[in-house]
Amino acid sequence: MTSPGCYLNSLGILCSSGDCADAVKQNLRSGVARLTDSDAYTEDKTLPLGLYQGELPEIPLPDRQWHSRNNQFALAALNQIRDDVDQAIETYGADRVGVVIGTSTSGIAESEAALKQWLQTGATPAGYAYAVQEMGAPAQFVASILELSGPCYGISTACSSGAKALASARRLIRAGICDAVIAGGVDTLCQLTVRGFSSLEAVSDNRSNPMSRHRDGINIGEGAALFLVSGYRSGVELLGIGEGSDAYHISAPEPTGTGAIQVMDEALQDAGIDASEVDYVNLHGTATPLNDQMESRAIAQVFGLDTPCSSTKPFTGHTLGAAGAVEAGICWLTVAAGESNFLPMHLWDGARDLELPDIHLVDQDYTPTNPPNLVLSNNFAFGGNNIALLLGRIQ
Repeated sequence: MTSPGCYLNSLGILCSSGDCADAVKQNLRSGVARLTDSDAYTEDKTLPLGLYQGELPEIPLPDRQWHSRNNQFALAALNQIRDDVDQAIETYGADRVGVVIGTSTSGIAESEAALKQWLQTGATPAGYAYAVQEMGAPAQFVASILELSGPCYGISTACSSGAKALASARRLIRAGICDAVIAGGVDTLCQLTVRGFSSLEAVSDNRSNPMSRHRDGINIGEGAALFLVSGYRSGVELLGIGEGSDAYHISAPEPTGTGAIQVMDEALQDAGIDASEVDYVNLHGTATPLNDQMESRAIAQVFGLDTPCSSTKPFTGHTLGAAGAVEAGICWLTVAAGESNFLPMHLWDGARDLELPDIHLVDQDYTPTNPPNLVLSNNFAFGGNNIALLLGRIQ
């Protein structure tokens, strides 16, 4: 029996590369990374960060538990797709529309400020609510804004969170529990993540340099991407999903790429697609020595050396819990109806690591012969919590 189609109908997105889908695409075309050198989260050191510096909407709900920068990001992304969401609610009913949002920070930045004041004065700020940092807060906030009564929950599986929210949305729709789901990921900068990854010696002092022999770590970023997901045939089709947890190490990837290979193969099998049919792969591409080594080996085994690939993290920073959704959003832009022959370039210094397979990294001179129809997005998280999403143009 053939499973019903699942579609990412519309996209709301913001990150350091832009405040909407068109702006993000234009910036990716330009080849200019818009990272910001800042010591706001590391007082003793300046680091390049994927900091969003645009305007954000005010939180309209009075309860202080909703007042966080993270929820402002969620609202900004939601506002971009609000007309389609309102139409879905009118069509299906508030109890048939779900919300699933991935995050790893939620309102931790607000808790950091509250704890600092508590240590200095013995009291937290008036109105501070611990619930602001709960991992389910972004999903609950969106459901509250829209007055929804369908399934609502958060996912926090580190860097795979946003992509896993899309996988969950498809399951809810295919199980007949929901007719539509608002799904994606939201993460904002805070000291916990910037200092935490710095303590792991995983952060670069320069713009990240994926697949280069000079690569030395990630840039932390922030962003949000929310999709309206449904069985209605519009936007981009979510054709295949591969999920796995290889549990090799709490923070290091399995070096041979076994877990990555597994989820890519599963996504292809789920869609009934041969690897040779895929037009582009968005790499997890963190620019850490071990991740790039593992992922390039896995790409070479599954796709060979000719399939165009790129990491978009030099443009956005690593948006952590939002990365899977932000990068799925970038893939959405490559295959959405009416789009041209657009593939995001691989921004790096061009210094190949001779110990890595010579996979096809998209340079500024490369233009695909035809508009891409099938694209795959990888996200590999702590603990080997891996996911691959296969998106397809609606013909």
